[in-house]
Amino acid sequence: MYLADRWNDYQVLDTSSGEKLERWGKYILERPDPQVIWNTPRGREWKKVNAIYHRSSKGGGSWEFIDLPKEWTINYPLPAGKLTFHLKPFSFKHTGLFPEQAANWEWFSSIIREAKKKDPGRQIKVLNLFAYTGGATVAAAMSGAAVTHVDASKGMVTWAHENAASSGLSDAPIRWLVDDCMKFVEREIRRGNHYDGIIMDPPSYGRGPKGEIWKIEEKIYPLICDCRKILSEDPLFFLVNSYTTGLQPAVLHYMLGSALENLGACVEADEVGLPVKQTGLVLPCGASGRVWFRGIVP
Repeated sequence: MYLADRWNDYQVLDTSSGEKLERWGKYILERPDPQVIWNTPRGREWKKVNAIYHRSSKGGGSWEFIDLPKEWTINYPLPAGKLTFHLKPFSFKHTGLFPEQAANWEWFSSIIREAKKKDPGRQIKVLNLFAYTGGATVAAAMSGAAVTHVDASKGMVTWAHENAASSGLSDAPIRWLVDDCMKFVEREIRRGNHYDGIIMDPPSYGRGPKGEIWKIEEKIYPLICDCRKILSEDPLFFLVNSYTTGLQPAVLHYMLGSALENLGACVEADEVGLPVKQTGLVLPCGASGRVWFRGIVP
C-alpha cells in the first residue's frame, strides 16, 4: 500500500460506524467514509469536533458547523519546499484536498528532482488532468517541473491558483486551463505537444465545461491510450488515481501496462492509505497506478 504518513498538519484520529475523525491543522472534522464498516468504541476526541458532515437519506448531505472558520490553511513538507493549501468545507463532504495523495506527491516529486539532478538544464513538462485544487500541480512545480493544469471547473482552477500562490509559486511555470480533459489531449496530439510526466485523477462521473459527459468505465482507457501519444521521447512517469470501486489496482495495472507497452515502462499499482492514530490500522482511500520508465529510480 502507498502510505501517506509524512503529514504534520493532517491526521486520521479514529474511525467508527461509517465515520472518520480527522485533524486538519488545529480543527477536527467528522466525515462519512464508506470504508469504515466497523463499530468500535469512540473516545473523548469525538466530542471535540469543530464540524460534522451529516449524510442525507435522499443523497448528499450538509455540514453542521460548531466552531470552524470559513477557510483556513495547512502545510505539507516536501524536500523542495513547503506546500500550503487553502481548505474550506463545501458540497458532498469535501474540504478541497485529498491528503492521501501526499504519497503520490512524494513519488513523482522524487522522480522530477532526480531527473533535474542528472540534467539541470532540462525542462521537465508535466500534464495534470482532472487537476482539482492543484495538490499534484503545486507538488510538481515545487520540485522543478513546468506544469499544465487542466480541469473543467473554473472554480477549482481558481482555487488551485490560490494554493500555488500561497506555496510561493506565483511565478512558477504553470499553465492554468479550464477545459474538457479528453478534448484538450486530442488537441495536444494534433499540435504535436509532448510531456515528460502525466497525472490524472478522473471522477467516476462528470461533465465538461460545455456539458460533455464523462463516464470513467467508458472513457479512461481511451484517454490513457491518447496520452501515450503525447509522452515525450524520454518520459519520466505516468500516474492514474482511482476512487471508483470497479477500478481496483489490478485493473489499473493491466490498463497502464497494455496501453504503454513497448515504451520500457515499469508498472505497479496498489491501494493508497492513511494511518489511523487510535487503532494503528491503515484506512484505504482508493488506488493508484504508477508507471516509471527505464533509467528512472523512483
